[in-house]
Amino acid sequence: MLRRAAPTAAALYRRAASTSASPYSTAAATAAASSSAVNSILLRSLKEHYLEVSKMAPPPKTSPPKPFTIVKGSLDQASGPVLRREYGDAGEEISISVARLANILPPDADADADSDSDADADAAGWDGGMSASISQLLLHVDISNPGAGKSLQFLCGLYPDAVGIHSVCLRSKDAKSWEGNMASKGGAEYRGRIFQELDEKVRDALHHYIEARGINEKLFPFLQAWLYVKEHRDLIRWFKSAGTFISEPKP
Repeated sequence: MLRRAAPTAAALYRRAASTSASPYSTAAATAAASSSAVNSILLRSLKEHYLEVSKMAPPPKTSPPKPFTIVKGSLDQASGPVLRREYGDAGEEISISVARLANILPPDADADADSDSDADADAAGWDGGMSASISQLLLHVDISNPGAGKSLQFLCGLYPDAVGIHSVCLRSKDAKSWEGNMASKGGAEYRGRIFQELDEKVRDALHHYIEARGINEKLFPFLQAWLYVKEHRDLIRWFKSAGTFISEPKP
């Protein structure tokens, strides 16, 4: 009668190893399950906020004061002009870009502006909520002559009842960055003095210069509504992109 040989210790170890999970694979499975749970929570939160934002009422439709016209496709661009117009017999080309004032300039940058503007802005608006939160706008105004290589550029604070110049400079048309103070503080190209350092009569004359070209508080209702719609679209787009990134399969 044949007898089966007793398994050796090595054989027993191999058998145990083949039937039990490696501690490394167990840890990997636990991490994967945890990551999946976190992703599910995040996706649920993104969806809830997406639906909430989607239900927000848009502002009433409004048009810019004539003769300004809306730049086609401006709502879908990351940056760039919103309004354009021509001025005078020479056909000056004027373009306006807009952003939240608080996003660009420090809180005390408009300290010389009318202190009542904030209170008036908070009370104004189509719903007393989101509109009040966009109560101070920053305008980038570009004024140039046809065929000229440079343009006169202004950074202005725009309020429901006033407009104020923060800086002014002469710079190349193809200059891309306009955030912050555009007055030159050094470098190869002299752009002009800081606006607050100019003589009061020169400052007043520059204010009259832009107001004659339609840069005034009448722009506020349209640009406020336009910026709200722009930020609303961007937020909706962001929720979609973030959800797609989280849910797409990972290699």
